[in-house]
Amino acid sequence: MKTAIIHHPVFEQHDTGDNHPESPARYVAVMDALRDDAKLWASLLELEAPPAPRGDVQAAHTPQHFKRVERAVSEGRGYLDADTIVSMRSLDAALRAAGGACRAVDAIMSGEARNAFVPARPPGHHATSENAMGFCLFNTVAVAARYAQSRYPSEIERVAVVDWDVHHGNGTQGIFYDDPKVFFFSAHQYPWYPGTGSRGENGQGRGRGYTLNVPLKAGTSARVHRSTFDAALEEIADKFTPDLIIISAGFDAHAGDPLGQLLLEDEDFVQMTRTVKEWAAGTCKGRVISCLEGGYNLATLGATARAHVRALSEA
Repeated sequence: MKTAIIHHPVFEQHDTGDNHPESPARYVAVMDALRDDAKLWASLLELEAPPAPRGDVQAAHTPQHFKRVERAVSEGRGYLDADTIVSMRSLDAALRAAGGACRAVDAIMSGEARNAFVPARPPGHHATSENAMGFCLFNTVAVAARYAQSRYPSEIERVAVVDWDVHHGNGTQGIFYDDPKVFFFSAHQYPWYPGTGSRGENGQGRGRGYTLNVPLKAGTSARVHRSTFDAALEEIADKFTPDLIIISAGFDAHAGDPLGQLLLEDEDFVQMTRTVKEWAAGTCKGRVISCLEGGYNLATLGATARAHVRALSEA
């Protein structure tokens, strides 16, 4: 089976205006890098991202939030918060980002693909159940996790979300904070935007113990970053056996990214990908879905994403 690439041209049409770091050029950089590697591209399964139905989105978001995004786009309002811009095609892009992640679930569960990468725009992990923020409209990985559990209840009960973006995935954490069926793990620069993600944030109620944050200081070496990441996955694996693993694949922890101060290189992302795949092979039949989050250095993003996809596609 192949690695699926699930995307749609509308990801480039989410217009954030001039000089915004979360620009259409990010999608172009990733797709051009994948297509420029003829051998890799020939080995992949290209699928179109469908729009997620409203009901699937509202499994992770309130109806009021959905309506707020819908209204802002229809009115051409521009900003949902200081960082989060919408334009004419933004709702369609956000729905297809979530729908692409759900399509990835279907492709893996049907045997159509072994694993999948969704180079989605806008990103999703800052979107809370009630609000858009941090460039994010809908929480792509949260929608996919809920979809997987509801669509395949006999096969997917427990989902692990691995977030290696330089910024803490506060939205994903909040959506699953009291849920023992979804383990949320984030390794991120701290303190940094959005200010959450301390070690003490480990879930509440029945979900206590099912959130793990690894805050990293700016300038943490790649060696320490990687060893901390590996140790955290070992810790999680001792207490949680997922039926599906979803990666919030932010590449802004790359050295030189303008929105982060961590020091990973392409090979570090490759090794983290392999570590997640190894965990998945032993626990959930290799089921891994990766969704693009951050990554804002256009000079490096394409090559980093390509290295990640190449690692996903390895036998």
